[in-house]
Amino acid sequence: MREKTISRPVENDEVNPLRVEKESKLIVDFAVPCIISMLVTSLYNIVDQIFIGQGVGMLGNAATNIAFPLSIACTAISLLLGIGAASNFSLHLGAGEEKKAVEYAGTGLCLMAICGIALFLVTTLFLTPMLKFFGATPDVLPYAEEYTRITAIGFPFLIANTGISKLILADGSPRYSMTSMLAGAIVNTILDPLFIFGMNMSMRGAALATIIGQIVSFCISLRYLFHFKTVKLHKDCLRLSWDRTCKICSYGASAGFNQVAMAVVQIVMNNTLAHYGALSVYGSDIPLACAGIISKVNMIFMSFVIGISQGIQPIIGYNYGAKLYHRVKHTYLLALGTATVLSMIAFLCFQLFPRQIISVFGSGSKMYFQFSERYFRIYMFLTLINGIQPVTANFFSSIGKAQLGVFMSLTRQILFLLPLIVIFPLIFGIDGVMYAGPIADAATAIVCGFFTLRELRELTQLQKQQTAAA
Repeated sequence: MREKTISRPVENDEVNPLRVEKESKLIVDFAVPCIISMLVTSLYNIVDQIFIGQGVGMLGNAATNIAFPLSIACTAISLLLGIGAASNFSLHLGAGEEKKAVEYAGTGLCLMAICGIALFLVTTLFLTPMLKFFGATPDVLPYAEEYTRITAIGFPFLIANTGISKLILADGSPRYSMTSMLAGAIVNTILDPLFIFGMNMSMRGAALATIIGQIVSFCISLRYLFHFKTVKLHKDCLRLSWDRTCKICSYGASAGFNQVAMAVVQIVMNNTLAHYGALSVYGSDIPLACAGIISKVNMIFMSFVIGISQGIQPIIGYNYGAKLYHRVKHTYLLALGTATVLSMIAFLCFQLFPRQIISVFGSGSKMYFQFSERYFRIYMFLTLINGIQPVTANFFSSIGKAQLGVFMSLTRQILFLLPLIVIFPLIFGIDGVMYAGPIADAATAIVCGFFTLRELRELTQLQKQQTAAA
C-alpha cells in the first residue's frame, strides 16, 4: 500500500529561525531546555539517591549504583533512536524534503516502543543474574532487586518520552520538551519522601515514585505528536523501514554508544571496586556506595554539557543541510566555549567541596568520607576538559558523519577508560581506578581536538568555495 504521509510545513525556509536567527540566541533557546531535560533525567537518580541514603542507608545507595547500568541502558536506547530520528528529521527538513522528515519521525517512534518493551521483558526475566553481573554483593542484592523490579516497569515510558523529546526539539519546540520532562521530575520529587518516609516503603517507594513521574512525562510528550509545527504526522508514517532504521541508528549511534560505553564501564568498575575494595581497608561496600554517588553527581555536570551538545543538533543539522557552513562552524565553536566554561566551574566544585557534596547523600564512617573525598579529587581531576568530547561527538553526527561521531563517543569510555580501570588496579590496587579517570580524560581531549581542527578546516574551505562561486 502506498504511504499517505502528509507534509504541511508551517513556515518556509526564508523565515525559519534556524536559518536566520543569531546563533548564540538559538543555542540558548534550544540548549537550555535540553539541559533542563537532562537535569531532570539526572534528578530522578539524584533524588532517589538522596532520599534512599537518608531513609535506607549506605546499602541502599550501593543498590542504586548496581541498578544504574539499566538506567544508562534506557538513556542509550532513547538517545540512539531519538537523536537518530531527530537528526534525519532536521537534515531533510533543512533540505526541503518534508515528506522524508515525517517518515523518519514515524519510524523512530515505532522503534522506541519496540525497544522499551523488549528491555522491560529482558530485565524482568533475568533480574537476579543481571544484578549479580553488575557487581551486587550478597548484602546489596536484596535492595537492588526490590528497586529494579519496579523501575523496570517504567522503562518503556522513559525510553519513549526521552526519544520523543528529541523530535519535539527538532520540530522547534524546546520549551515543550523541557516541560514534559520537568513535570515528571516534580512528581517524583514530591512522591519520594511521601513513599519512603511517610508510608515507610523504603526502596519500593523510591521506585514507585520514579515510574509514576516517568508516566506523567510520557503522557505530556505523547500529546505533542498531534500538534507538530513544521509538519503533520499521519498514522501511516508509523511504519518500520529497514533503510530508515539503519540511518536512524547510524545518526544516533554517537549519543547511544556513548551511554552504552558508560554502562559497560560502570559494570566493570563496580566489579573492580568490589574486588579490590575487599582487599583494602575500605571493604567492598564503601567503594560501591561512594562511586555510585559520585557518578550521579557527575551526571549533574554532564547534563549541562550533554544538553548543550543535544541543543545544537537541530541548529547544525538544519544549516548543514541548507549548506550554510559559516553558521555550522560558529554554532559549534560557541557551544564548545560554553561547555568549557561550565567544565571549569564543575572542576572547582569537585576539588574544593567534595565532603560537603557527599554529605548530602547521608552519613557514613570516617573511612567512607575518606574514600569519597580522594575519589572525587583524583578521579574527577580533569573535569575541566570533559566538555570537549560530548559536543564534538554530537557535532559530527549532526552533519551526517555518523561513523566519526560514534568513534568520538567511544574514545573516553571504551578506548581509554575501560582498559585503564582493568590494568591500573593490578599495579596500584583500588587507587588505580581513581588514576584511570584523569588519564582517560586527557587522551580523549587530544583525540577530539585533532579531528575537530581537521573538520573546521574543511568547513572553512567549503565556505570559501561558496563565496568564490557567488
